[in-house]
Amino acid sequence: MKFAFAGIDFLGGVFEALAAAGWQPIKLFTRPCDGVYDQNDAVVALARRHRVPIQLSRIRVADLEALSAEHGRDWALVVAGYPWLITGWPGRVRYALNIHPSPLPDGRGPYPLFRAVLDSYETWGVTAHVLAEGGFDIGDILAQDLFPLSRAETHETLLTRCQVAAARLARGPIAHDLPSLWRKAEPQGDGAYWPRVTDLDRTLDFRQPVEAILRRVRAFGTIETLARINDSKVFVQEAHGWTESHRHVPGTVVHHYRRQLVVAARDGYVQIARWSSIALADAGKTGR
Repeated sequence: MKFAFAGIDFLGGVFEALAAAGWQPIKLFTRPCDGVYDQNDAVVALARRHRVPIQLSRIRVADLEALSAEHGRDWALVVAGYPWLITGWPGRVRYALNIHPSPLPDGRGPYPLFRAVLDSYETWGVTAHVLAEGGFDIGDILAQDLFPLSRAETHETLLTRCQVAAARLARGPIAHDLPSLWRKAEPQGDGAYWPRVTDLDRTLDFRQPVEAILRRVRAFGTIETLARINDSKVFVQEAHGWTESHRHVPGTVVHHYRRQLVVAARDGYVQIARWSSIALADAGKTGR
């Protein structure tokens, strides 16, 4: 099967898995990345290895028509981590599917991993579905790869588990049984769209219990949470904590050692182990 891949390194293992399963790549559609939170180095390297064209701009109908003119209609457009809605594919490509990092219909939206940890989901997964022209992540389900979550799940562990599950889907049912899956695709039914997180979602509230604060830190991991410490905003990557009765006002710094800060919470203390006054995304932009 010939295929064009639309995405970045986030789920770039799908590209690699399909190629390893014997599918023939014909084009890469990707997008500019910041090199901090988003990267496309790996998928670009794959495309160059396979000597296929690379496009950084949004997919238009003319792009699909050009591929169909060259390769016919018997190919697949595989989307994984692509930000733009793709329309106009019916009649120009036989299969168009998206691989989304949630157990649809739960978790529609640009990046549901944060909330999966924040809301203490017990089960998560990755879904392959027909690419719908009417909206994001609403197409009929082709296949799912589900797995249990632990109480200690972090953004980084969940991201890795979704990447592994997406590659399993690609090299397994998608690579070997797509025509049959396409015929048997099942409608999603009712679901919820989860919008992009805001700075408020990332902000630590020391009036909360220690467990809730640490869960928010785990949910964002190296993407960083925000905290107000001594009237200054800091960006937190790692924190620990414990419950203990005290009379400190939540948010008070009660101890510090080198760069570690201990802050009072509602029912104990949070030890901020790694933090910065500059966001990771802005760290390379400061002047010298």
